[in-house]
Amino acid sequence: MPEDMQMPALPPYRTWHRGGDRPVLALHCSLAHAGAWSGLAAALHGVTITATDAPGHGRAPDWLADSDMHSLATAQSIAMVESLGAGAAIDLISHSFGGTVALRIAVTRPDLVRSLTLIEPVIFAAARAVDAAAFQHFRDEHLEFGALVAAGDLEAAAAMFHAHWGSGERLADLPERTRAYMVDRIHLIVAQNPTLLDDAAGILRPGGLERVAAPVLLIEGAQSPAIIDTLHRALALRLPQCSRLIVPEAGHMVAISHAAQIAPSVQAHLDRC
Repeated sequence: MPEDMQMPALPPYRTWHRGGDRPVLALHCSLAHAGAWSGLAAALHGVTITATDAPGHGRAPDWLADSDMHSLATAQSIAMVESLGAGAAIDLISHSFGGTVALRIAVTRPDLVRSLTLIEPVIFAAARAVDAAAFQHFRDEHLEFGALVAAGDLEAAAAMFHAHWGSGERLADLPERTRAYMVDRIHLIVAQNPTLLDDAAGILRPGGLERVAAPVLLIEGAQSPAIIDTLHRALALRLPQCSRLIVPEAGHMVAISHAAQIAPSVQAHLDRC
């Protein structure tokens, strides 16, 4: 499968040519990199898929702690969309943190979005609207993880995070290179809290999601943390053209672990748009 790694002024990115010129931008989850889309890209056709490295990930420069990580990722993604589409709307496929960036683009720049595939976009603040108690319980637990990061116990923080949001194995059982990559970047999870827990970016602003005209496919793993179903229910209530896909025996890493299983639904979604 053709694959090129390029590093222009835009964020580092990879491109997969899958038999068509229709541009698709793919935005990965936290603690991953652009290559995380290799499996799904291999199963799609009729498109050219570009995946960027988020700030502090892959080949991107380190994130500067005095900057707004989510705003930086969004600005870089908008620049890439404008470059790929030459001003026209394109398709966005996204996972977890990347899903929140894609959703923010759809709210603030709907003219750039032809369709959205959101794989467990972790805009946790959305859950408050349908189950405030469940949201508060999750928020308290998530802040306990943040306390480990603040205390400098990065290994324990990464192990706790991976136990909830990983692909099933223990952090200690991952290859050393993968484990080190995650531990070195675990502070980036805490950097997202203002947006993901408190919606500092205004993604959930009144009337914002309701004005997203692009068709949306929400994908989740049946074994993902319960907060995902809660926030997906909240998003589905507000997005005008939204359908949901729940993947049996999959967890939060469904975009990678079950790429072949979700590919037909993602392809059908693209074909309809």
